Amino acid sequence: MSRIWFITGTSRGFGRIWAEAALGRGDKVAATARNIATLADLVDRYGDRVLPIPLDVIDRPAVELAVKTAHDHCGRLDVVVNNAGYGLFGMTEEVTEQQARDQFETNVFGVLWVTQAVLPYLREQGSGHVIQVSSIGGLHAFPGLGIYNASKWALEAMSQALAAEVAGFGVKVTIVEPAGYATDWGGSSAVRSDPMSAYEPVREAVAAFWRDTTPGDPLVTAPALLDVVDAEEPPLRIFHGAGLLSMMRIEYAQRIAVWEDWTHISQAAMGNPSATVG
Repeated sequence: MSRIWFITGTSRGFGRIWAEAALGRGDKVAATARNIATLADLVDRYGDRVLPIPLDVIDRPAVELAVKTAHDHCGRLDVVVNNAGYGLFGMTEEVTEQQARDQFETNVFGVLWVTQAVLPYLREQGSGHVIQVSSIGGLHAFPGLGIYNASKWALEAMSQALAAEVAGFGVKVTIVEPAGYATDWGGSSAVRSDPMSAYEPVREAVAAFWRDTTPGDPLVTAPALLDVVDAEEPPLRIFHGAGLLSMMRIEYAQRIAVWEDWTHISQAAMGNPSATVG
């Protein structure tokens, strides 16, 4: 049985690749993009199995209309992929207020508007799968990406709560956490702050770190996503990319070690310094 997908940000990157993967196996896709001219080739190849919808996710009324249009046209929505987003590069002190607000408008509020718009339909039909595209930066904060990381941490928290809230309606939620891939995330779609000379040593260290990493091929994520969508019990969280589990084992071991080292102060803050951790 073919599925009906609603995917944001399908002009390029993961959104385009995943739309093509869904269409390639016979599913239908309501494909959104700020400029639907970028979707013309998909329409040429797949005809009426593609429904191009112009959408900027920060426009809440437009989001509600796009979701209604997709549902009315297709009759249902099975998989909703919140993919639209971009990277903001800059040290925390460098980022302007407008840059920070714009980052959250797209990466957090845009996802929220889409999620709120689709949930009435998913609840009514008693099924559906919401895919939230986060990042390894939603679990680990990198210098020079603090505000981007903050937006993805917010997305992670919202989505984890959402999963518990909608489970009783038959709606699934999966947070996809990709590593670095050769998409346009760090290219023309990114925003960069004006650099401050004081942070040049940090910038050089960050650049050296990224030079030692090889970005993944985004095309290979498509079968992985389809496996998640097809799973009877999909995961709440899943990495895309190698080495991420090892990274997070180190991350969480460090967190636990610090919490344990400072537990006497934590207990004192509760007015019971003699209490022990179970």
